[in-house]
Amino acid sequence: IAPLVHETARVVNSTLGRYTEVADRCRLEEVEMGDYSYIMQDGSIWCATVGKFANIAASVRINATNHPTWRPTLHHFTYRAADYFDGAENDHDFFAWRRENRVVIGHDVWIGHDAAIMPGVQIGAGAIVAAASVVASNVPPYAVVGGNPAKIIRMRYPAEIISALLDLAWWDWP
Repeated sequence: IAPLVHETARVVNSTLGRYTEVADRCRLEEVEMGDYSYIMQDGSIWCATVGKFANIAASVRINATNHPTWRPTLHHFTYRAADYFDGAENDHDFFAWRRENRVVIGHDVWIGHDAAIMPGVQIGAGAIVAAASVVASNVPPYAVVGGNPAKIIRMRYPAEIISALLDLAWWDWP
C-alpha cells in the first residue's frame, strides 16, 4: 500500500497515493500523485497534480519550467539571486508565477518515453501522449497526441463512449 520510492529518487514536498511507484533517479517536487500511478527511471515532475492510475514512462519531464523571457537575460541570477550574491534574496514573485502554471494530469493517462509536458498544461483522463512529444497545450480526455508541438492524432473512442467512461469514473471505485 505504501509508495515505493527508489533509493536514488528525490521526493520533496510531495504527496504520493497508495501503490504509487517512483523509479530510479526520478525527481519530484511539489507533486500530488494519485493512487496506483507511477513514473519510471530519470523522470522529473515539478508543481503538478497527477491523477490515479497514471502511467509515466522513463525520462519524462512534467512542468519543464519557463525562464523570464521579458527580462534582459534569461539566466538564473535574476531570480535566484541568493545563489549568486551575498545578502540577496530570491525573486519570490517569479517563483509564484511559475507555481500558477501547475500541470494537471488526469486519471489513467499514459505518457510515453522522453515526453515533455510544458507549464500550465492539462491532460484529460484516458489520454495518451506519444513518446518524445512536447505537449504545450491542453489535451482532451481520451485523445492520442504526438509530435512537437503535440497535436491530436486521433480520439481513442467515439464521443458517446468517452462521455460514458468519464461518467463511470472507474478510477474512483473502491
